[in-house]
Amino acid sequence: MLNIFKKKREDFPDFWKKYEAKFQEKPSKEIEHTRFVVFDTETTGFDLIKDRMLCIGAVGITNKSIDVADGFEEYISQETFNPKTVKIHGIIQNERIETLQEEEAVKAFLKYIGNSVLVAHHAGFDIGMLNQALARMGLPKLKNKVLDTVKLYRGTRIISNLINRERNYSLDEIAETYHIDIKDRHTAAGDAFITAVAFITILGKLNTDNKLKLKKLFRY
Repeated sequence: MLNIFKKKREDFPDFWKKYEAKFQEKPSKEIEHTRFVVFDTETTGFDLIKDRMLCIGAVGITNKSIDVADGFEEYISQETFNPKTVKIHGIIQNERIETLQEEEAVKAFLKYIGNSVLVAHHAGFDIGMLNQALARMGLPKLKNKVLDTVKLYRGTRIISNLINRERNYSLDEIAETYHIDIKDRHTAAGDAFITAVAFITILGKLNTDNKLKLKKLFRY
């Protein structure tokens, strides 16, 4: 069986070559000059192998400001359906919304993110869903650097024996702490925006001496 991760780069499709080419550019070391893409996926469930993405939503952040014009939202058509998760994301089977096939949605997302730093809440799951989709397309994993707002939020907490530093804070808990409106909760685009607001707030909490560098963010 062909090992897809040992395929020659010239065998990859053009859209993947263009995506990879972005990483030849020298990245900025400053947070202010870095484009972050905060994203979220709505899925049929939580099994990385069996379940599928229903929607990908994202918003861009530049110079610590959310650019509402720099947004992304695509719904994905598929046969996989889990009625138990409908009460979470509200996406019903055969809903009358414009959808893309999984491959087209992933291609569009790669074009959108480029070499930006990705940000997500419990990022491992969302990155895992995207990497599984890429694997089904015969492609390697995402090359982008990733930040998890759960880990970053932990970095803002007071160090104390009374606080569990390994606790997995929910997006609702962080939103409540920072008084963030959650009216669009459990939509991919809505959760991406809520996470983006939380991310900017967290940056402010971490940057107490105005010396916070991009490199340090990846230590949390």
